[in-house]
Amino acid sequence: MSSSDSRVVLISGASRGIGRACAIAFAEQGATVVINHPGEREAAEEAAQLVSESGGKPLGLQADVGSVEEVRRLAHTIHQEFGRLDVAVLNAGICPFTSFLDIDESEWDRVHSVNLKGMFFLTQAVAPMMMSARAGRVIAVSSLSAIRGEVSEVHYCASKAGVLGLIRALAVVLGPYGITCNAVLPGPIETDINREWLAQEDRRAHFESRIPLGRVGEARDVARVVRLLASEDASYINGASVSVDGGMAIQL
Repeated sequence: MSSSDSRVVLISGASRGIGRACAIAFAEQGATVVINHPGEREAAEEAAQLVSESGGKPLGLQADVGSVEEVRRLAHTIHQEFGRLDVAVLNAGICPFTSFLDIDESEWDRVHSVNLKGMFFLTQAVAPMMMSARAGRVIAVSSLSAIRGEVSEVHYCASKAGVLGLIRALAVVLGPYGITCNAVLPGPIETDINREWLAQEDRRAHFESRIPLGRVGEARDVARVVRLLASEDASYINGASVSVDGGMAIQL
């Protein structure tokens, strides 16, 4: 797409990290970017400013993707504002680090509510706009943890593995309407959430030693792949899972 891109792009969890990087990536093409956030108003305003500075048109909308009611209200607002949605980036997610024996039912339910249930109902809510247009892109942010075990992330691993199954099913259901559905699997990506943790040399060195490219990824590395999957260049890619991990997956 050119700088005159007129698409409407929804990014859940867009106020920080990978979501914010995706917002900027689409803004660079001139898109209208709906910045969904769970209530982080200051961070969302910063993201909106960056979208504007990058050439896009931002709209911040608060909604907890773990709430079906709020997700449906989000989709309704998008329909009222624009009457269409061209790209949905399902990025919102949480990853509390809790040991296996200490994960209780409420934490398990919350992780799956945001990471998996939220993706399903958000797609269900916005899909009719794409189906009526017989075109659209759905890109889910899963994780390398979907295909490998991680200590203290059992619930997160399970939820992100579920995302891959969801995307494959959506690809079959929505493909006949001209809608492609794909997933990206980020490996270790440095964001504001883990930057302080990665600042410790031994921890960074541990990850870098397991990555063939020898570096921890940046949020924009993932955003560029998401943008590619949303482009016409990827119009025949459907139901795929793309690792963005510097080759870490092949070290399994």
